[in-house]
Amino acid sequence: MTEATDLAAAAGSADPRVGLRAVVALRRLLEGLENLQVANARRQGWSWQEIADALEVTRQGVHKKHAGRVPAQDPREA
Repeated sequence: MTEATDLAAAAGSADPRVGLRAVVALRRLLEGLENLQVANARRQGWSWQEIADALEVTRQGVHKKHAGRVPAQDPREA
């Protein structure tokens, strides 16, 4: 089993302490993966709109969340 699979199983635990800890760990894993892939997309020249479409969120939302973490390809997009 992978770590994510183990965490997903633990999130369904009947013990709330175990389940909630797993939810926190999954949230951190997900945030890290999103940051990694947004940075990857920006390095490959994706626009904020393309990233937003892939994440099924608004351009404004993804820009607000990630613009300070990911270097802009075009200084006008900062």
